[in-house]
Amino acid sequence: MCFPRTFPAALVTEVARRLDAGGADELWLIEDCFYTAGPSLVAAALTATERLTCGLGIVPAVARTAAVTAMEFATLDALAPGRFLPGIGHGVQEWMGQMGVRPKSPLTALDEVTTAVTRLLAGEKVTMQGQYVVLEDVQLDAPPAQAPPILLGVRGPKSLALAGRVAGGIVLAEPASPSYVRAAVEAAGSPEGFVVAAFSAFCVRSDRKTAYEWTAPWLAGLIAEKNPALPALPFYDDLTKLFDEKGIDGLVSMPQDWWAELGPIGTLDDAAAHIDALEAAGVHHIGLFPDPEVEHGLPQLEYVLELANR
Repeated sequence: MCFPRTFPAALVTEVARRLDAGGADELWLIEDCFYTAGPSLVAAALTATERLTCGLGIVPAVARTAAVTAMEFATLDALAPGRFLPGIGHGVQEWMGQMGVRPKSPLTALDEVTTAVTRLLAGEKVTMQGQYVVLEDVQLDAPPAQAPPILLGVRGPKSLALAGRVAGGIVLAEPASPSYVRAAVEAAGSPEGFVVAAFSAFCVRSDRKTAYEWTAPWLAGLIAEKNPALPALPFYDDLTKLFDEKGIDGLVSMPQDWWAELGPIGTLDDAAAHIDALEAAGVHHIGLFPDPEVEHGLPQLEYVLELANR
């Protein structure tokens, strides 16, 4: 399950414990500006649980220095060795501008930060004179015994190619359809051992139409903003045509197999089938993203547990 940025921070330990006790494998913590801080949430979730893996999706590359990011990651891994998955991304550039850290080249910044953090977690003494990372004989006092793979939360073809060169894997934001997963891994160069995590907009209801009606406005927003994950859909042209002609009502009535490709949306069986399709496409870690409003999103946790125990 994903812990939406809009959920109160104090709720994270309850959610983590319920997932841990109920048999779920993972909790993904979200860091978006200017909501809750990801590493803090991960620390709380890890220390409140015994077996749950916690993913951090994602910290912006330039919001912290590379050395501090490496310190954060090493500390989180030390709290629960083998149960932490770190993610780094460009961050929303408008937000980076608001903080005065927007880089002229986000790609170069992500490259340098990922490289530096990877080397520091490996225990190296690092000296770098980059455009965005400057280090002089920096070495972690207690690097992880086995460093976790760094996953890049990216979308564009150049960024995906970068992930394939310098990172251990990728975190794909929702809607990460099986078609998009395959296209993204191919854009990354399909490196051996590449770890793929995917977030999926999650909406389970007792009947499909109710789930579709709940989710259609979200999908309409993605179409309007030309979300980069959508063109990978095999029915993308037909989808945009349907939306242009019939709007949200058209999306509600679109074929079930279209919804099944888009996400775990519909009945519990539909959600299970989507998860199977993601795994078949090569996804190793799946974060089910509930409604951002606590009153609607938190009850979905029970469906997450049902799926985990199928």
